[in-house]
Amino acid sequence: MGSPLLLGPMLRYVDETSAAIWLETRADCLVNVRVEGRSWQARTFTVHGHHYALVEVDQLEPGSVSPYEVEVDGVPVWPEQGSQFPASVIATRTPGQRQRIAYGSCRTSVAHDRSGNRTHGVDSLRAFALALAEHRETRPDLLLFLGDQVYADVTTKEMQEFIRSRRDIHEEPGKELKDFEEYAHLYQLAWSDDANRWLLSTVPSAMIFDDHDIRDDWNASLDWKKKMEATSWWHERVVAGLASYWVYQHLGNLSPRERAADEMWQRVSRQDAAASPDLSASLDEFASRCDRDPESYRWSFSRDLDETRLIVVDSRVARDLTPSSRGLLNDHELQWFDDRMQGGFRHVLVATSLPFLLPLGLHHVEAWDEAIAQGAWGRPAAWVGERLRQAVDLEHWAAFQNSFQAVAAIATELADGERGPAPQTVTFLSGDVHYSYLAEVERDSGSRIVQAVCSPMRNPLPRFLRWFSVVMSYGAATPLGAAAAHSAKVPDPPFRWRTVKGPWFDNNVALLQEEPEGLTMTWHTGVVEHGDELHPRLEEVASITVPAKRDTPVSS
Repeated sequence: MGSPLLLGPMLRYVDETSAAIWLETRADCLVNVRVEGRSWQARTFTVHGHHYALVEVDQLEPGSVSPYEVEVDGVPVWPEQGSQFPASVIATRTPGQRQRIAYGSCRTSVAHDRSGNRTHGVDSLRAFALALAEHRETRPDLLLFLGDQVYADVTTKEMQEFIRSRRDIHEEPGKELKDFEEYAHLYQLAWSDDANRWLLSTVPSAMIFDDHDIRDDWNASLDWKKKMEATSWWHERVVAGLASYWVYQHLGNLSPRERAADEMWQRVSRQDAAASPDLSASLDEFASRCDRDPESYRWSFSRDLDETRLIVVDSRVARDLTPSSRGLLNDHELQWFDDRMQGGFRHVLVATSLPFLLPLGLHHVEAWDEAIAQGAWGRPAAWVGERLRQAVDLEHWAAFQNSFQAVAAIATELADGERGPAPQTVTFLSGDVHYSYLAEVERDSGSRIVQAVCSPMRNPLPRFLRWFSVVMSYGAATPLGAAAAHSAKVPDPPFRWRTVKGPWFDNNVALLQEEPEGLTMTWHTGVVEHGDELHPRLEEVASITVPAKRDTPVSS
């Protein structure tokens, strides 16, 4: 039958004295985590026949690095017998330590053999994991996943085999995911290969969804949403997607205090120690409500990491799709974001799956398309604008001008010191677009405002789409896009920005390191040597320092 441990352990939220360890087991059980002679335990809870536990480890020493072990009903299950990887550890935060964060988005789950590497490129996350295991890379304080860890709408052959084993794949929704059971299998494919499983067991992680976690262009517009709701399968999909996201991703984002206040976790924490609560019905009802009433629950979260504030923004559920008040963030979410964009930190990091600062040409095109889809050129053009928006994914921040202008004003106020002592940088971390770049706002004074994109981890654009992306984003696209936007009476952006480095299209994982002189960001890809497909070497693609002082140019 195999190990009673099905997935994990995954090291999730970690602070100076506590850690959360998440896992999935084959059956209802009692899970023990042992650290240096002490132990903590939790009973599993059940969702649609699957069993999960989150063990809260506390009273640890700040700045400690402690190996840990996991037992299921008294049986040791981690580390796995004969593992070639180092012991998994809990590394608590050290007060005053400068942060090192790895991040990226968009990762498909196919085999790490020649065929998988040929079609999807080398998995940069696996290359990073192997470098870390071999002590060729320094362990980051956090792994930040910015969406599309799983693809519910573009499935692999392995996922389709599972779908065929349980239903007719020729009936709706076909090769796409249908329910929680299929999501559970998709997460199993995404997180079970040996290197990445070990990586997730030993480096704390934080996560936010993007569209493919549910479906391409998720909540692009009211028209898109109405079309989905008219299908026979959409309601079950979005409920399963959000329910599984809460279990597999969101739960581990929460601090102990946030978990204690979470309505679903309260159902788990009230459990009888001898019984495993079944959350299936209540979690489905919760997910349905979140889709129907986005203001009823918040998926965004914020962490203060010593002198750095990290704000992770939900840019999918929290949208307001009402044409008269269309926003990528609804009023409730925008107020939450506004409240957290405060000074007094060395760096403020805004993690949003969608790039806030697209290349200028593409920004203008998306802003123009939103305007004509809203009726700036009349009803026939509005129909064309809506079809274009959905056809080529014109639904980033630029396509929600109300939200873009509001967030740009907030970021500028913060950078100008109007919200307390100005940070050295206001840095947007993003993914989604399947190419990486660094952009900076053109400013003569105040803090630097930059956009650092890392995408994909493993899902490269076909070459003809790379050409299309460059054409749409750079060169003549900038003045032509600006002219189109002006013709539709789109307000000018409150500032200009330029691409400092990029784009490049490798599968990448990015590393952000706080330094005395500023932020150093590096992008890394995996390279196969001597035909050893399973053990790619981590290779640096680019390195850039964003200096703290404005009179110092960005270096590469």
